[in-house]
Amino acid sequence: MVDFGFWKNKKVFLTGHTGFKGSWTSLWLLKMGAHVTGYALQPPTQPSLFDELRISQDMNSILGDVRHLDQLKKSIKEAQPEIVIHMAAQPLVRYSYQEPLETYMTNVIGTVNLFEAIRSTSSVRSIVNVTSDKCYENHERKAGYKEHEPMGGYDPYSNSKGCSELVTSAYRNSFFNQSGVLLASGRAGNVIGGGDWAQDRLIPDTVRSVINKNVLSIRNPSAVRPWQHVLEPVYGYLQLAQKLYEQDLACASAFNFGPEDSDHRTVEYILQAMNRFWNNAIKYEVVHSDNNPHEAHLLALDCSKAKTSLSWKPRWNLDIALEATVDWHKRRLQGESVVDNTLRQISEYQER
Repeated sequence: MVDFGFWKNKKVFLTGHTGFKGSWTSLWLLKMGAHVTGYALQPPTQPSLFDELRISQDMNSILGDVRHLDQLKKSIKEAQPEIVIHMAAQPLVRYSYQEPLETYMTNVIGTVNLFEAIRSTSSVRSIVNVTSDKCYENHERKAGYKEHEPMGGYDPYSNSKGCSELVTSAYRNSFFNQSGVLLASGRAGNVIGGGDWAQDRLIPDTVRSVINKNVLSIRNPSAVRPWQHVLEPVYGYLQLAQKLYEQDLACASAFNFGPEDSDHRTVEYILQAMNRFWNNAIKYEVVHSDNNPHEAHLLALDCSKAKTSLSWKPRWNLDIALEATVDWHKRRLQGESVVDNTLRQISEYQER
């Protein structure tokens, strides 16, 4: 279990804090009393969860690009963090086909830059690099991938995350092990939750279709993914960062954070389940096209290592996660406070 008292007054440097996952992580860290410095580009969407949570006033929020080494070094040196969580990324598969150079520069060179900046900052004890379940060489098998299996990735995004994992391993072995800085990576499944407004993602596209009263177009209704609420992997990253801070050498490695096998579900299952919670407000159609870029049909994770080494396990099954996501958006549309709504769900998750 995460020791929530552990985080009080801890100095945390969080890259990508203006994104969907970064916003949830920032709010949770602030709720536990951590001193958070965020480093990221402007919020990537409009609307923006980061802006609606109004958390920039409670943290040191730096607008910066991980591709810019000098600025990153300066920011980390000034913050003097004890713990670094790296979430900054170009996170979209389809966009990576359009902008492969940006994707590799952000996801690979950005990781190298961060590690170089950390090497010149003696305060850091614990680093978690957040990558992706798509880092594996995916043979679309039913058995979940384990952490020791080969990196790969068909598309630029997935491949860049595999490269980031290889960079992580090289820096761990070549530099950080010798200096007593413990480094691990977290590979999460498809995250869902309130406040994700990214393009070309199932849940945000679905929410927009309800708000705009449009029919949602679906490319691959039978595609299977390891769906989970955003708080599940964030809980895993926090647990992992704490273990590293406490110098648990066995945890300086890669970890999968995904749902139970029963929650590896199809796109169509997600839509039908969401419709139950949203009074059948979702209308969708399947649109087939030969022009779509390659996307994996099946991806599964084996998370036994996290369960054994970190005592981590999913707290919310998929139906609870979907109900929480729909409830978050319904409350927002009804004018309820996004801050109160998000904090309430964090508290409900902690109670489990």
